[in-house]
Parts: sequence; structure tokens; C-alpha cells
Amino acid sequence: MNTDFIHWYGQAAFRIEDGKTQIFIDPFRLPDSIEIKADIILITHSHMDHFSPDDIEKIRTPETIIITTQDVAEKLKGNKGNTFTLKPDQKVESGKIKITAVPAYNIGKNFHPKSNDWVGYIIRLANGLTIYHTGDSDAIPEMKEIKTDIALFPVGGKYTMTAEEAASIVNEIKPKLAIPMHYGGIIGTNKDADNFKKLCSCPVIIKFPEK
Repeated sequence: MNTDFIHWYGQAAFRIEDGKTQIFIDPFRLPDSIEIKADIILITHSHMDHFSPDDIEKIRTPETIIITTQDVAEKLKGNKGNTFTLKPDQKVESGKIKITAVPAYNIGKNFHPKSNDWVGYIIRLANGLTIYHTGDSDAIPEMKEIKTDIALFPVGGKYTMTAEEAASIVNEIKPKLAIPMHYGGIIGTNKDADNFKKLCSCPVIIKFPEK
């Protein structure tokens, strides 16, 4: 499967091209030279490596739609008229793009409590392809019910899943393709991504951060 339309900027930051529509997820440490503007920005939760106001301003226009959690929405500056808040299992549509918020939380550690209602997202593109961005999460029971074509999974450990935990749940939900994230910056190394690829039963594409 061609994944040239999926761009990774490191950590959990992605840009997804759906035709002319540009969808950013958790923009963080974007290149200062970036000229692409966002039609949609998805933010999973309020930790600084996922909610970065400076990076949002690099790509935001007055027409940009922001979809996020309540705590992030309260901290956003500027025009909030195009901001939508979602809790787990809530949905929103923008044109032919459908976005579903899904649970994201830790088990046995307190970095991302379930009670915060932080989220991951399932994005259904105009052509029907689905992409699941887990947000910052452990391998939680709700993941076993998710059906997706492409899965973006954290592999760095400590704050999220380890590579082994991520591969285990990926092998249960059986996407057509998986892409590792949340490593190589704040925590986790390229070895985690390599280990994830070895352990997954589906094809795995290891992206390199775009500069």
C-alpha cells in the first residue's frame, strides 16, 4: 500500500493528504519553513508534545477546523468558531471525511488517566480508507473492537505502549498496514520501531521525520 500521502514529523505528529485536504494530527516541532496550511487539525490531548500552540499557529488559517478534547479547547487562543470538542465514541464530519474519537489512556500508570477523556482518532477519508491514530495510550481493551486499514501506534514505552505491547494489539486488530510513532525524540529509539516491525504480522512502514 502506498503511504506517500502520510507524512510523519516525529513524536505523534502526522499530516495526511486527502486529495487537496490537509489533515494534521498533534502538530509538534513542525519545520519553521512549512508552508502547507491545515484544513483540519486533530489534537488528542493537552500534553505539550501533542498540543503545541506555536505549531498550530504555523499551519492554522481562519478556516481551519480544529477537533480536540475539552481541556485543549479551553486553552486554544484565537477564533474558536471552528473548534469542535469530542469525547470517546463521539463523531464529527467535515465534507466526506468522518472522524471518530476513541478512548486513549494508561493502564497501571497515571500519565494519561481514563477519567480525562483523552482520545485517539479513527479518520475515514473520502475514498473510504480508514486511519487509526491511537493518541497516547496503552494497549487497552477497547482497541480490540477497532477496525482500520492503517494503524499509527506508539512504540516508545514509559508513557505509552512498548513495541512488544503495540505489536501484540496490532496483531489482534489486523490492519492492512501499521506505522510506528512516539519514539526517537523524547523517549524511545529506532530500535523500538525495528522491533515493532519484526513482531507485527502485518506490513509495517517505518517513516522518517520530515524536516
